[in-house]
Amino acid sequence: MSAFFEAHRTLLDQAVVATRTRGYWSAYPETASGKIYGETAKADGEAAFQAMLGKPFDIDQLGDKRVGREVSPYGITLGITYPALSVDRLLALSGAAGEAWGRASVEDRVGVCLEIIHCINRQSFLMANAVMHTTGQGFMMAFQAAGPNAQDRALEAVAYAYDEMKRVPGSANWSKPQGKSDPLVLDKVWRIVPRGVSLVIGCATFPTWNAYPAIFASLATGNTVLVKPHPGVILPLALTVRIAREAIKEAGFDPNVIMLAPDDAEAPITKELVTDPRVAIVDFTGSPVFGRWVREHAATELVFTEEAGINPIVIDSTSDFRGLCGNIAFSLTLYSGQMCTAPQNIFVPAGGIATDQGHKTFDEVAVGIGAAVDKLLSDPDRAMALLGAVQSEATLKRIEAARKLGSVVRDSAPVPVVGFAQARTASPLIVAVDAGDETAWGEERFGPIAFVIRMPSTTDAIALAAESASRKGAITAALYSTGEVVIDAAADAFAKAGVALSVNLTGGVYVNQSAAFSDFHVTGANPAGNACLTDTAYVANRFRVATVRRQRPPQA
Repeated sequence: MSAFFEAHRTLLDQAVVATRTRGYWSAYPETASGKIYGETAKADGEAAFQAMLGKPFDIDQLGDKRVGREVSPYGITLGITYPALSVDRLLALSGAAGEAWGRASVEDRVGVCLEIIHCINRQSFLMANAVMHTTGQGFMMAFQAAGPNAQDRALEAVAYAYDEMKRVPGSANWSKPQGKSDPLVLDKVWRIVPRGVSLVIGCATFPTWNAYPAIFASLATGNTVLVKPHPGVILPLALTVRIAREAIKEAGFDPNVIMLAPDDAEAPITKELVTDPRVAIVDFTGSPVFGRWVREHAATELVFTEEAGINPIVIDSTSDFRGLCGNIAFSLTLYSGQMCTAPQNIFVPAGGIATDQGHKTFDEVAVGIGAAVDKLLSDPDRAMALLGAVQSEATLKRIEAARKLGSVVRDSAPVPVVGFAQARTASPLIVAVDAGDETAWGEERFGPIAFVIRMPSTTDAIALAAESASRKGAITAALYSTGEVVIDAAADAFAKAGVALSVNLTGGVYVNQSAAFSDFHVTGANPAGNACLTDTAYVANRFRVATVRRQRPPQA
């Protein structure tokens, strides 16, 4: 049994238990404390990031050319280039590395995966800088979401994979009684057989948090991995691959078990990889448009997607109107709405709602949410930390177009970022529309864009919110109601639509948040994605079981 496995076995056992109990558990502290990560860790991470700028990325991977044109949403040109290979060479090297990796024991592979995650954790501050300056996340969010939270998600995938593979015994004696005759006796051995080369297609907003489940689920189950980053967000996954290759090599395997597959937007390779029959598994995170193309054109049938949707909130009534407005405002503001879990559509009865402050009209609800956003952003430092920067210029164009779709309750505007005069920023836009204006609210409009939708009644709101989620996709939903009958009806409707529902969030938990080891992120039951990150189904199909049966020779 490998030294890595023994070193991390206690942690793995805890993780397996956490996946079964599903209470709060985290392996990696999300507090950026010097006592935990080292007194100089924050400064060291920033210095290491600065030292990378304008230079070739240092990684022991072959390349016949260099690519990389990353520009920070905060206005800095990274100037980092990465080694790139042709699709044919990538697949050939990955396939060759898979021979020994696929034959390794479950414990050997899982041990290496655990060591990789451990080493990534020690570089959390470097990762935070890399994610901040490629995605636009604020520093603290980048540290937490791309660091410890993403590492928890990686460990969760490894725990599920290990648990599923260990359901299969290594060997058994099979003895079938034959009455008065001697029994039929066979010795049976079972082998875990990986699928082959796994392609992980990264996204531009949460490159580690979304990619780690796929990377580690495939590695643990014996597959090799090609990591294809978004061309504008390469560095976080390049760091991941570099750390992983070092640990894999230290364990005695070919480091090409995992390879970076970067490209430029002008010469993309994703479609070529997806359609190559040598790719056995495809994991995709990104837009529904390209997600649909991947599902329809992949050479393999084994495709896992997390796409996007029109996440709804239904407001029926509340015992804490101030808390409701503040909670929703935070969800709309966090990372400028650039989260697959961020709400977009807020359904409110046209006749208004009952609250602890008395009856509130439809307009008062909409204005209350807008005012809560304004209050949240009134402190410049808090505004900068919450909003971060806008990853893509296309998001600003969507905001401009959305202004024309209804009555603007709260307009979007740039927010200054101290130290980054060229930062691309935008505060939330809130637009009031009618239920019949489905051309406005019925499509995903990624970014800080929200619609307050006027509904005939709460019953109609629940029905339309759930139906649109089922048809267009949704990952999260929220409900505010003081009535148990309403809550039960919403729970049934959104469960049927395959959407995770949060009820009466007014405190420090937000609908955007998804906790590893507890929340099932995406259900695979609506168009927002065809897989859950992470459950048994996410790992079990990444390997197969082969049997060797041997008959015992007759006794002398």
